[in-house]
Amino acid sequence: MLLLLLSLLPALASAAAYLNGQSKHADPLPHIPFNPHWHPAGHSFWFRRQIDDSASRFMTVNATSGVQEPAFDHAALASALNKRGIEATENDLPFTFIDTSSTHVRFRVAGAGMEFDGAQLKDVLGVRENILVPLRLEEPSEDAGGATSVRFVNTSPRALALWWIDTEGNAVAYGPLAASSELLVHTFVGHVWRVGETDGRVLAVWRAGIDEGVARVGEKVVSKLGPESKTVAAKGRAFVRGNQVWVRDESGRETQMSTRGSAETPFRLTVYHSPDGKWAVVWQFTPAQSHNVYMVESSPKDQVQPKLKTISYLKPGDKVAVDRPRLFDLEGRKEVETSEELFASPYAVTNVGWDAESGEYRFIYNERGHRTLRVVGMSTTGAVRAVIEDTQKTFIDYSAKTYTHAIPGTDDFIWMSERDGWNHLYLFDMKNGTVKNQITKGKFVVRSVEFVDDKKRQLWFKGYGLVPHQDYYHAHLARINLDGTGLTVLTKGDGTHTWKWSPDFTKFTDTWSRVDAAPRSVLRDAVIGEEREVVDTGNISTLLRGALVAERFVAPGRDGSTPIYGIIIKPKNFDASKKYPIIEQIYAGPQDFFVPKAFSPLTRQRDIADAGFILVQIDGMGTNWRSKKFHDVCAKNLKDAGFPDRIAWMRAAASTRPWMDLERVGVYGGSAGGQNAAAAVLFQGDFYKAAAADCGCHDNRMDKMWWNEQWMGYPVDASYEASSNVGAAKNLTGALMLIVGELDTNVDPASTMQVVNALTVANKDFDLLVVPGGGHGSGGSTTLGRRRQLDFFKWHLLGEKPKLWNRVGKGASG
Repeated sequence: MLLLLLSLLPALASAAAYLNGQSKHADPLPHIPFNPHWHPAGHSFWFRRQIDDSASRFMTVNATSGVQEPAFDHAALASALNKRGIEATENDLPFTFIDTSSTHVRFRVAGAGMEFDGAQLKDVLGVRENILVPLRLEEPSEDAGGATSVRFVNTSPRALALWWIDTEGNAVAYGPLAASSELLVHTFVGHVWRVGETDGRVLAVWRAGIDEGVARVGEKVVSKLGPESKTVAAKGRAFVRGNQVWVRDESGRETQMSTRGSAETPFRLTVYHSPDGKWAVVWQFTPAQSHNVYMVESSPKDQVQPKLKTISYLKPGDKVAVDRPRLFDLEGRKEVETSEELFASPYAVTNVGWDAESGEYRFIYNERGHRTLRVVGMSTTGAVRAVIEDTQKTFIDYSAKTYTHAIPGTDDFIWMSERDGWNHLYLFDMKNGTVKNQITKGKFVVRSVEFVDDKKRQLWFKGYGLVPHQDYYHAHLARINLDGTGLTVLTKGDGTHTWKWSPDFTKFTDTWSRVDAAPRSVLRDAVIGEEREVVDTGNISTLLRGALVAERFVAPGRDGSTPIYGIIIKPKNFDASKKYPIIEQIYAGPQDFFVPKAFSPLTRQRDIADAGFILVQIDGMGTNWRSKKFHDVCAKNLKDAGFPDRIAWMRAAASTRPWMDLERVGVYGGSAGGQNAAAAVLFQGDFYKAAAADCGCHDNRMDKMWWNEQWMGYPVDASYEASSNVGAAKNLTGALMLIVGELDTNVDPASTMQVVNALTVANKDFDLLVVPGGGHGSGGSTTLGRRRQLDFFKWHLLGEKPKLWNRVGKGASG
């Protein structure tokens, strides 16, 4: 996923083209989503209430009485701003975030802090800002609402780089973020932005909210393989110097304890000292191999001649960096020998820490191939044991389904696992490594843990499948005791829920919606979920402004029983007497599910549907957040992509919707979705007639290591070849359009060109669009790419051949 800052200008143009393309048509579904901001004391919160397309008011809600009122005198403030030469009206103020922590309202306008007491406006320095919290994992952008902005603040003394993550998860280079500077970026609600080093290392990722947000990034960088610190150890502590581990005693005497360190296998700088100060663990590591990928920038801005670009990019089967925890006796000033039998083939290790008695150091070992995940205990005697262990025949979804929490003052440890076939939480006794009890249990999954009350021995979690007779993927909040009793679903209402806690976690606001239902927001208590006050409601007719409601549909999958969920979007001029070709937007990446659940504009989907198609999105087997069995369909089998479920779903939908034409089905997608789209016409050509594949990882041996080994396994075996679009290129029977950016640093662009070569050798016709200077997702992030894809489907599914169309491939015609 790492991107290097290669050529900013072409990539910047790509990002700008997408954003400008969206802003051209004033958002057809204008909506300010409910977004509460709690007072630090927790007694109230404020939010912006939309009045019409261009008007809003700031409201405060008393969390005890439920009384709502304007947060300040809007007319008086607008008048005061106008006197300052700042254009404003009472329903259209030039800011979207207010600070209510003081007795008067504060805000920022054009970077300047101001305070209004109801009559006078004055300049102030201390304004509490809307600091955005970085995402735990990078996620695709969502079209969740209208325009907003993010102010990126770089507090480090070096230049950084900024990327926008599009709606299919593709990273588009946006531009530089100068050292010790700020940059205000105009974006859209739900869009995701990444800041990283200019060499491609990711520092943090944020999602833009309704209000202007501040994304701060500075000197502190956390390595995936463990945090490093350059702080010199105090007396009586271990430290690293010259590739070896040393100890300094109370008198200041320094003694070298290790002898095995070298420039090739150094020790990391972080030292994990035991609570009693008598022991320490330091990780020794062997760096990963070098694997360079080369790309030619054909049309650089600063010269006529092309440039060769080189990036470091590990692929499946390559040698990873290996960390090996080593134990040291600080009183004896020596290393304690320990066996590495239980962590001999790591993909990664993660620190857990010492037990309270300083008798054992613990860490998580993720075995290469991702079929074993264990907590390893390293005793001060040198003995090593498996404290907790999970094994799977297919894979362990370590990248999305890991959670640990130690209960202070006890040996209790919360561990997330799919050992019973569903993603649940378990309470372990770390002394003897046994399960005390399963905390959550049933045919639902735990998505994440909100927080744990260690004293009350309760936890709150986000789950899917918690409410019968609802869409399985609806997110709900629940509370449960650590002994597994007292499961209580706190959110009510048929829809997917989001919530925001009061500072003391005794109350929360609950907002829910669906693609076919407007948002509704209420205030609830955190114990039983009792509704205390209705805060805000939306109107679906107003939000849609004449557009047709997206339709939810569920039908059995390939096995005839498992519910498969999807949505159907009709064109705005829909005529039930006509038959429409179907276009599926596909992304079958096993890391998540992808069918929208909450109300959102669905802008790109509607643009395609309005051209004369029925647009569908479906989550088939092999995608995430259902049972382990459902997920395992993808194991060593990414070519499956849930196609049998998708086809069964479309057939079921068309059986009662005669306007859906199953003889004209197209599909498009980018990245993993690009692989899926091409696979549709290579492996399922009897059903899919046309496919547009953007920046596809068409052969999993060519793509990034971490994502592909997670699902395809290690070592690289025949399953990789079996899922390759390159090997299947000879099977092409329908129409295929391939798009690639020549500077794609997410997916090696040679992956697309190898499909081109295989199609050429097989004497197959195809369409190819290469974007000079383009990065990952050039088909979806450029105006040309989106237009060419739509023209492609109009030609092959509607019979509308574009006036200008350059075909590339065997037998191509102009």
